[in-house]
Amino acid sequence: MLRTEEATMSKIGFIGTGVMGKSIIRNMMKNNLSVNVYNRTKSKTDDLVAEGAVWYDTPKAIAEASDIIFTMVGFPSDVEGVYFNETGIFQADLTGKIVVDLTTSTPTLAEKIAKKAAEVGAHALDAPVSGGDLGAKNGTLTIMVGGDQESYETVLPIFKTFGKTFMLHGSAGKGQHTKMANQLMIAGTMTGLTEMLVYANATGLTLEKVLETVGGGSAANWSLSNYGPRILKEDYTPGFFVKHFIKDLKIALDEAKKLDLPLPATQKATELYESLADKGFENDGTQALIKLWWTDGKQPTNKN
Repeated sequence: MLRTEEATMSKIGFIGTGVMGKSIIRNMMKNNLSVNVYNRTKSKTDDLVAEGAVWYDTPKAIAEASDIIFTMVGFPSDVEGVYFNETGIFQADLTGKIVVDLTTSTPTLAEKIAKKAAEVGAHALDAPVSGGDLGAKNGTLTIMVGGDQESYETVLPIFKTFGKTFMLHGSAGKGQHTKMANQLMIAGTMTGLTEMLVYANATGLTLEKVLETVGGGSAANWSLSNYGPRILKEDYTPGFFVKHFIKDLKIALDEAKKLDLPLPATQKATELYESLADKGFENDGTQALIKLWWTDGKQPTNKN
């Protein structure tokens, strides 16, 4: 395995150049890391290649050319394919290498990847992130990690290029369990933010004033301060897609079911977001939940 001091001199592979991945890669390159990239749609990497990244045409090829391989794709099925299909990461010689999955996925799949990595002489970390598109752009993400201590310490200097809070929570899968706990909390803050704005508007309050006041009290939270202003600007571009949030909440509910643990508030939040997706808003940001009350997300004129 690479020593910690060697990590920042390593060749980094990064698979998945979506909203979050692209910003993470840019922060890596700003810190003078050499980054190889792959995405299913090659054109989505063109700007990164122009900025100095190197394109490879399969996950296998990028794994062969890199020392530490990061993945950040949409759904568990995408993760499965990237690692296990005929052109996947595990088709490469991974001896002594580390794979790091930043995707929010299932703990079971994280354990499967770690088991396979060990069989081929590699190491694996599951390291889902929180902080949205702004956190990725600003290099302030929170990174929740499962895996072995040595691999975590080796990759930590790279985590520091795009995150500010890092924690190893235990063995493989524990990073994903921590992210599920995070998403349960976000479900509550997003539904609370939405209903707060709907109620405040219906009572004739000035919403800008309400955001400032509520944000200074015990109800202050990240969703309020980051998504509240976006809603008032009618900005529903995705920092985090509705469809991906539904995926996360369903994973959390599935894991809770295995524990015989009822989560009624999360179940209701999931149903609300599924209703939003059914209306055609699955590619909006999670702040678009308010569209269930406000037509097209436009603040109604109140009469109070």
